Amino acid sequence: MKVLVFGANGTIGKAVSAELSQRHEVIAIGRQHGDLQVDFRDPQALAALFRQVGKVDAIVSAAGGVPFAPLGELDAATTKQGLDDKLMGQVNLVLQGQHWLNDGGSITLISGILSIDPIVAGSVASLVNGAVESFVRAAAIELPRGLRINAISPTVLEESMDSYGPFFRGFVPVPAARVAQAYSKSVEGAQTGQIYPVR
Repeated sequence: MKVLVFGANGTIGKAVSAELSQRHEVIAIGRQHGDLQVDFRDPQALAALFRQVGKVDAIVSAAGGVPFAPLGELDAATTKQGLDDKLMGQVNLVLQGQHWLNDGGSITLISGILSIDPIVAGSVASLVNGAVESFVRAAAIELPRGLRINAISPTVLEESMDSYGPFFRGFVPVPAARVAQAYSKSVEGAQTGQIYPVR
């Protein structure tokens, strides 16, 4: 298959690219690095990228940032950063990408454990992750031509504990390579509308 991996230079994206490239043609996409560059927050830039790449069999996202801040310190502008990036960036992938998928192709997005297990200072992440998951379930019943969509919902990564460990006390981290296996399940499987937890 021909697979686009967005966020391919991040910890999860690198693991996903390494896993899928053993069996498929992977095109690594990042904002500043990779085979191709695009800011998926910009629908026009994203449309231009899809025109450049042409038809594909799978679109994979390991991309999107959210701000972490106590609720009392959040404002609309800070919250909007997470909505514009991890949520609308991935929604843009679906809205644009569906037209460039071959019949039976798939889209895999990323959410995260905070949709169901919140932490202090993580309310924007919980909001965004929950919205991504709801969007996936809804989009699955409307996508045409046998297209599929799923989301991967990992817990904190072993590789990220130096940075995020203090926020995730009591959470059992997982290696990025294990998260990559869930992406394989989505890309190479047959289910749609699923949220694959990696705990």
